[in-house]
Amino acid sequence: MARGQAFAPLRSRTFRFYFASRVVNNLGNTMAGVALAFAVLHVTDDDPRALGYVLAAHTVPMVVFLLWGGVIADRFPRNVVLQVSNLASAVLQGAIAALVITDSASLSALVLLSLGHGTASGLGMPAMAGMLPQVVDRADLQQANALLSLARSGLTILGPTLSALLVVAVGPGWTLAFDALTWLASSVLLGFVRLPARDRAEAAPSTLSELAAGWSYVRSTQWLWAVVLGFGFLNAIHSGAWFALGPARAKETIGEQGWGLVLSAEAIGLLIMTLVLLRVPLQRPLLWGMLGISLLGVPIALLGAYPHLGLLLAAAFVAGAGTEVFGMAWNLAMAENVPEDMLSRAYSYDMLGSFVAMPVGQLVFGALAAGLGFAEVMTTAGVAYVLIALAVLASPQVRRLPRVVAAPERTG
Repeated sequence: MARGQAFAPLRSRTFRFYFASRVVNNLGNTMAGVALAFAVLHVTDDDPRALGYVLAAHTVPMVVFLLWGGVIADRFPRNVVLQVSNLASAVLQGAIAALVITDSASLSALVLLSLGHGTASGLGMPAMAGMLPQVVDRADLQQANALLSLARSGLTILGPTLSALLVVAVGPGWTLAFDALTWLASSVLLGFVRLPARDRAEAAPSTLSELAAGWSYVRSTQWLWAVVLGFGFLNAIHSGAWFALGPARAKETIGEQGWGLVLSAEAIGLLIMTLVLLRVPLQRPLLWGMLGISLLGVPIALLGAYPHLGLLLAAAFVAGAGTEVFGMAWNLAMAENVPEDMLSRAYSYDMLGSFVAMPVGQLVFGALAAGLGFAEVMTTAGVAYVLIALAVLASPQVRRLPRVVAAPERTG
């Protein structure tokens, strides 16, 4: 693949503004995750269950409103839907930052604001996921996804480590404030995105009928529901064992800066694989995607069983590369095989199925670790993650799904 073809999506003004919006938003998010984790631990005297409560408070309303967000994004302009969602996120993240900066934060306040932030995310995520095929030619989808991943990976290489250093030096509040500004800037940039007009039915169907149509499509598409079902379990493990237990386990073993380095190593793996995928076409995407994502269980098990920084850095790097393969594979499978007027609803069911068990993981893993021990719980979780990811490949459609050059026909 020629270099010019790899960067072809950037020739489009619409894609450039969409790309800039995503980059600015990711810049804040890469720093905010680490900052929020250690802010909660500081407020609650290092209680790992508290971080699970805050994460669950974000995830529960996000899951509840995902389906409604999918209907809204398939009915109204997706750029406007996402713009409003980002504005709400800017306000809520700014409120969290202000509480942390002024040392006024409490667990109840963080939970309440996270509930609002999760609601805004649930309404906006299907619009963001369904927008890309509208801002880039179908032939350039892999390159567009790779460019987005390249920017995201590049930012996350330094973001977690820089965030950890700032947490140690000045505390997490100002990092969260910066994230609030990036939500605002992202919303402004989306105002310059112009999407093509979509055909709409003369009489708009009800929300329930649109949800039913989306559900009928999902359950009749084996590769789609098989992957979504698998990720219901995988995301519960990842959110509970890695994100809820990980920071606390890291703090007592490899330290805050070590945790930031591990997250950065994962980002480097993402970046290297993105560069590969800019030039190498990904055939049979879901086969390679599920093999790649299975590698994410290895650093979870290592952090539990043998938290050696060098080994964790290597495992996180490989896991990051595998994660990028799956991310590319899934976006291509959805964009090339799902009709455009069904895409946001399909993504909303995908997100619902993938995320629905996350609050359970975030709440349960803290209690399990408190009762059974961090090492035992995280080691078992990592092994289970690998086995579940490989089990999804029992579906023939997942193993054999090919690339589709032409756009799928509309459902009418």
